Amino acid sequence: MHNTHLLTSKQLAKLHFIVSMAFLFASSSVPMLLFLVSFTISCLMGSSLGNFYQNFDITWGDGRAKILNNGELLTLNLDKASGSGFQSKNEYLFGKIDMHLKLVPGNSAGTVTAYYLSSKGSTWDEIDFEFLGNLSGDPYILHTNVFSQGKGNREQQFYLWFDPTTDFHTYSILWNPQRIIFSVDGTPIREFKNMESRGVPFPKNQPMRIYSSLWNADDWATRGGLVKTDWSQAPFTASYRNFNAKDACVWSNGASSCGTNASAAAASSNTNAWLSEELGSTSQERLEWVKKNYMIYNYCTDAKRFPQGLPPECSTS
Repeated sequence: MHNTHLLTSKQLAKLHFIVSMAFLFASSSVPMLLFLVSFTISCLMGSSLGNFYQNFDITWGDGRAKILNNGELLTLNLDKASGSGFQSKNEYLFGKIDMHLKLVPGNSAGTVTAYYLSSKGSTWDEIDFEFLGNLSGDPYILHTNVFSQGKGNREQQFYLWFDPTTDFHTYSILWNPQRIIFSVDGTPIREFKNMESRGVPFPKNQPMRIYSSLWNADDWATRGGLVKTDWSQAPFTASYRNFNAKDACVWSNGASSCGTNASAAAASSNTNAWLSEELGSTSQERLEWVKKNYMIYNYCTDAKRFPQGLPPECSTS
């Protein structure tokens, strides 16, 4: 049993500093002392936002997935026998969700690191980030997809403008009633708008959990399966930290923490402004920059795949 209330060394150092300052100011400034005590509590509470013990369950992998550093770090491992995975304790119906990931370094060909939201059942909804490994020196492919009512086939793929294996980067999903926005380090790479008015189903009724897994997909992941996993490089490791879902509607016992009407909640409170958030002009420009320079596949331009005509949402993309 792990004690989720233990302070990390970083938190202890912060506490030690602030308490020292409190004693320094205590004799001359009662307001300053009160401020420092309040600040200490807020800092320590804030640092628990991303605690993996509190927010996630390891679901498979037979010990290959590990929560470390008193809940601040999670690692998934893959070897020839098995991969590993985890899921969120909470379900969400709309949210602004961030995760810092550091992907499998070196020769990662054949591996897939999947990070996604999904509901259950035969008509499930899903919002996908998938990272397709590659040979050393070749870029990762970031694969995205959106499923609504069990229908996907909405793939867009990108190269990244940095090496995602040398450091942590932030991968974000904004999901509100009007749109889904995929972002990397704050730069939007894809927007999927609510086009129900044109007969396109949109994920808005089914609560979803967050899932992630690291697994072997060398039958298709790298160059269509031509490049196989090099097991001499195993175990392969992907790392996670700084999970943040403070702007999200948690679904529990058939009800949302944002109330019965998410759109109304957005209109009535600045704290829920993300529920009606859209891309501003600067973000639109950055999105176009990514499309122009880093998009390598877009289902909306694949006429051969849709001989009866491109999906209706493509005409407004």
